[in-house]
Amino acid sequence: MTAAARTHPELIRSPRTIRRRISHFHLRAAPHAADVEIDVAHAQRFYNMPLMIPALVLAAGRSSRMGRPKATLPIPEDGDTFLARIVRTLLDAELDDVVVVLGHDAESIAESFAATALRARSVLNPDYDRGQLSSLKAGLTMIDRPGVEAVLLTLVDVPLVSASTVRAILERYRQTHAPIVRPVNGERHGHPLIIDRALFSVVRAADEAQGLKPIVRSNASPLGDVIVDDEGAFVDIDTAEDYHRLVGGQYNSSAS
Repeated sequence: MTAAARTHPELIRSPRTIRRRISHFHLRAAPHAADVEIDVAHAQRFYNMPLMIPALVLAAGRSSRMGRPKATLPIPEDGDTFLARIVRTLLDAELDDVVVVLGHDAESIAESFAATALRARSVLNPDYDRGQLSSLKAGLTMIDRPGVEAVLLTLVDVPLVSASTVRAILERYRQTHAPIVRPVNGERHGHPLIIDRALFSVVRAADEAQGLKPIVRSNASPLGDVIVDDEGAFVDIDTAEDYHRLVGGQYNSSAS
């Protein structure tokens, strides 16, 4: 059992995991409200809690350009699905709390993931047709609690990022606490990215039609930009043609 699981009462209560079907949370029934002041007794209870960075994997969309759920697509050389590879990479990078946001085809994705021995929680976004930002908001309701200092965010479209890149992003955040930390290479910006807790309220208030990009652009900085030589951090597999290139070996799919 991890330190977080030993410390936090919500984790002690054994929250439902993706392996045990889908955790059905509605946004209005969020376990913690945004930016709520806590009383002194509540603060004392969590005083000694280590600061945490949960991970969110957004996998709720229709995958209309792919023609089938990206989360269940196999990666050729090892048979991992996109979702399994991402969760495995995050766990290898020593992220203890991984939450997958599901929406379209949630049941089939959950059943596919159930075949793995990987540990992850899940939350259902009933408003997934409103775009990725709606899924991020749904995910925040699941992970936001005292002791959370930031969230690491990635997409099911980006399955090839390496654990070493995830570790580099985490290390830069811990060193700088920049509001946005992300992998970069030249003019390219990739995933995963870290969003500091100070921006949670900004995310919740943001226009879902505009998405997350305006928030990232306005809060990115050289301090938070981590130069990486990891093509997997920048490869977005969004269409059937992209997937055929992966199958054909045009992308390096190493997760080390």
